[in-house]
Amino acid sequence: MSNWLSSTWHHTHQASSSPPPGTSANLRNYTPSPLGRRPTAPQLHSGLSSMSSPNNSTTSLSGMAKQPQHQPLGYRKAISMPPPHWTKEPLTVLEGMLGTSVNRAADGPDEKELGKGEVVDGLNLQLPELDEAETLEFEEFSLGEFASRLESQEPQVEKSPEEYEQEKERFLDLHRSIKACDEVLKSVEAYLSSFQSDLGAVSAEIESLQNRSMTLNRKLDNRKLTEKLLGPVVEDIVIPPNDVRRLIEGDVNEAWVKALHETERRMKAIEAMDPEKIQAVREVKPELEKITHKIIERVRDFFVSRIKALRLPGANAQMIQQSAFIRYKDLFQFIVNHHDQLAEEIVQAYINTMRWYYLSNFQRYHKSLEKLKIHTMDSNDVLGHDQATKGPTINLLSSLKSSTPTTYDPFSIGRRISIVQNRTSPLIMASQADDDKSVHYMEFPFRNFHLALMENCSSEYAFLTDFLSHKNLSQIATIFHQIWDPTFTLGQNFVKSLVEPTFDSIGVLICVRLNQDATFEMQKRRIPPVESYLNATNMLLWPRFQIILSAHCESLRRLASSSATLSTASKSAAGKQQQQNTAPHPITQKFSTLLHALLALSTGSGDDEPVGNSLMRLRTDYEALMTRLSSAITEQWRRERFLGNNYSLVVTIIGDTDGKLAAEQKAHFDQLKNAFQEL
Repeated sequence: MSNWLSSTWHHTHQASSSPPPGTSANLRNYTPSPLGRRPTAPQLHSGLSSMSSPNNSTTSLSGMAKQPQHQPLGYRKAISMPPPHWTKEPLTVLEGMLGTSVNRAADGPDEKELGKGEVVDGLNLQLPELDEAETLEFEEFSLGEFASRLESQEPQVEKSPEEYEQEKERFLDLHRSIKACDEVLKSVEAYLSSFQSDLGAVSAEIESLQNRSMTLNRKLDNRKLTEKLLGPVVEDIVIPPNDVRRLIEGDVNEAWVKALHETERRMKAIEAMDPEKIQAVREVKPELEKITHKIIERVRDFFVSRIKALRLPGANAQMIQQSAFIRYKDLFQFIVNHHDQLAEEIVQAYINTMRWYYLSNFQRYHKSLEKLKIHTMDSNDVLGHDQATKGPTINLLSSLKSSTPTTYDPFSIGRRISIVQNRTSPLIMASQADDDKSVHYMEFPFRNFHLALMENCSSEYAFLTDFLSHKNLSQIATIFHQIWDPTFTLGQNFVKSLVEPTFDSIGVLICVRLNQDATFEMQKRRIPPVESYLNATNMLLWPRFQIILSAHCESLRRLASSSATLSTASKSAAGKQQQQNTAPHPITQKFSTLLHALLALSTGSGDDEPVGNSLMRLRTDYEALMTRLSSAITEQWRRERFLGNNYSLVVTIIGDTDGKLAAEQKAHFDQLKNAFQEL
């Protein structure tokens, strides 16, 4: 009995308490332990030990649980808690298996389910808890048969002392290895401790860096905000060193002007700031004044050098004006803004230079035009002059300044009208005028001189209004007159030299029309300062034109008063034959030709011009002369035919003229012609 109990306890120590035979079916689904080892059941071991050794009922079986155990076949994971379907105490089950009763503690639990911490036979049994899923499969064997089967399958093998002795070295090596591992682990521990401390220091540094990074981010945000607010102010105050170096040392060119514009923009921005609030403005203002003075000096030298270039022989003023003054007029505007007195001095230097420039050039041009050979018509070239007294000089060759024989008609316009109609004909240059050997009428030098004068006036006025844009038109007109008045005086003297000695009414009227065209062109170009000179030129031309026509009228009156002499001459046979001639008189041919020229030049004339009144006087004197000449004819019908033929010739010659004044004259002479032809 005791041997069997001992054997049973031994197997029970290796295997956990099995449930009653009736509950084996519920343990078939028990899963093995992951470690492949069955844990001990100290509660059952304690109960068996108390039965086999009553005297050791209080001995702890914990030491036995530490011995190596063999895993039985079919063992699964250790049971930690009894399944819920276990309703009987282990001792009750044991009594049923042994067939004898087991002494219970006096105060132990009766027919009570054992649990964790229950007292059995005075022992505090700690039973492992079993999961409901963890069950043992006995495969229809009883507990004793199952234990015997396990013992027969895995018999315990005990080693002999010799085997232990043989394995001693191995265990010593193991021991040494363990000690070496301990040393290594100690060094690892020290290293890890050092690493931990270093890691703590690194963590502290990282935290410090993080704090510094946050601080820097805040500072960066503040600086960005400050830069956003102060950036434009600083940008306006700071002048790039390259610009300053270029303004002080560089050549005046497009880059220099660009640097000046940028510097001036910053100067205006600084002047708009309050120096009481911004210290940088107070610090930079003295430096800006120095830079400003240096810029003014450089600009002054630049314009003075360009003004001196205008005095060089053969200088082209228009080219210098465009390339030096207009191109860099912003530089002059800078002087006007910062030193107006110096700007006025530069303007005055320019005025003096250009006055000399235009006067000297037009004086040379005037001298060249004076060398031209001009037809000079004197008092002998009037309508009523007796051509018989001039003998062989009837072609007026003696009226030429040169000895070159030239024939011309002082009363015919011919191709002279082309100078009025063709306004695009080129000017004659001074060098060309010096070499010209041909003979011209007075309107040729007049046209060339005044056309050159008007073109230069237009160019100069356009330059002044552009370059001196800070001045008003009245001030510009004053400057214009200061430059051009000496040249205008030269022009008026030249006109006087042309018109005062001449009796060329056609030439004077052509000069009037050229002067009127120049006036219209100057009005179109909006150059009012030239109008005073053109008006003064008109005051020289119109009176001379009236004087010449008055001389024609006077010659006709003198011719009419000499009719008595003609009557005396008619007493002779030859005179009588001439008296009875009804052909047009030679005076009619000259009168008609002159009238045609004056009407052709007055196509667009107005009623306010003196041409109409002068022609009325000339026509009246001519009709009086015709009436006086016809009175010498004795027969009435011959007398009327004579008058009709003369008036018919006048109508024929002036028939191709246009204009209001021409229509009036043609209507008048048509009426006279018809009146005498009907009689």
